[in-house]
Amino acid sequence: MSISASSQAANPTRLWPGPWYRKSPFFEATQRYGCKAYDIYNRTYLPAEYDDIEAEYDALTNRVTVWDVGAERQVEITGPDAFEFANLLTPRDLNRCAVGQCKYVLICDQDGGIVNDPVLARLGENHFWLSVSSSDVLLWAKGVAAYAEMNVTIDEPDVWPLQVQGPKSKDVIGALFGPEVRDLKYYWFAETKLADIPVIVTRTGWSGEVGYEIYLRDGRFGDRLWERVMEAGQSHGIRPIAPSEIRRIEAGILNWGSDMTLANNPYEVGLGWLVDLNKEADFIGKAALRRIQETGVSKMLVGVEILGDRLDTYLHEYREVANRAGETIGRLSAAIYSPRLNKNIGYVTVPVAYSQPGTELVIRYPHGPRAANVVEMPFFDPSKNVPKS
Repeated sequence: MSISASSQAANPTRLWPGPWYRKSPFFEATQRYGCKAYDIYNRTYLPAEYDDIEAEYDALTNRVTVWDVGAERQVEITGPDAFEFANLLTPRDLNRCAVGQCKYVLICDQDGGIVNDPVLARLGENHFWLSVSSSDVLLWAKGVAAYAEMNVTIDEPDVWPLQVQGPKSKDVIGALFGPEVRDLKYYWFAETKLADIPVIVTRTGWSGEVGYEIYLRDGRFGDRLWERVMEAGQSHGIRPIAPSEIRRIEAGILNWGSDMTLANNPYEVGLGWLVDLNKEADFIGKAALRRIQETGVSKMLVGVEILGDRLDTYLHEYREVANRAGETIGRLSAAIYSPRLNKNIGYVTVPVAYSQPGTELVIRYPHGPRAANVVEMPFFDPSKNVPKS
């Protein structure tokens, strides 16, 4: 079977489904429900398109959606020294993370570069999952463990997340798991079962909407779990979608690999709040991050409003950013039209001198330049009242 990489093209490129690419346990269900295109993420197929992106956005913001995000692979840390090791990996102080709680964390290298930005879940005193973006965190963690002289085991478990996102997601989760799981606090989780299907349900998501992630703990039950979710959401108009670029940009959510990479430090991308320099334990990159905080950064990732007619599609490649004098000063890493805001919005990385709201910039597109203004981020719901509700 061939898989379309760009269903909108007249002659779409085909992706060869080789054994080096993994399929989640929900893959066959995504085929049945009409997925038209896939991305490759953590060497795993990730649905990229079922329908027009604005139709998917409408379903997410007004009803309820289900996403196959099995490509979010898990790095599991266990063993007598698992807490000490996990606390070494991240600049966040995990003494502030209780069993049953999740934290958005960074993993940095010795120079302060961002290796990944996973969601960490603490399943036990010495049991952690890292739900990772598309980079080799498993290998990084194994490499650190080889020299850390700690008693830990690093593995990739048979765990596959499925996201249920949107204003009606509480009704769907309540129908599946009852009020105790439905009423989880933001960034907490519950270990439970759906009949004989073992899962962990977290109050998290990549959408900026009310949402949950169901972490399937046995891939044999993938199709059954998918259909149970679809059945529970039928009366609420549930539909499968790809991760929504419109909604994540509105919410100020960054994408590792495009908006930030190993070449960036947390302070450049507005994530300095994830660095606890005062935590007692040492962590990788601590000295470098302290120096960066003290000396400051030379560039910043900021939000922009791009003027002119609406952008037709999501930006899939970088564009140069210039100042009003025409000098190239930075790059655009994400841009899209927001139906809610009726604006083109995106992210640029520019020198600090050009990072203040109101600064006028120029985005160089192949069809001609576009004027843009630096604006505050996030673009919508800065207090995260929507997902916390």
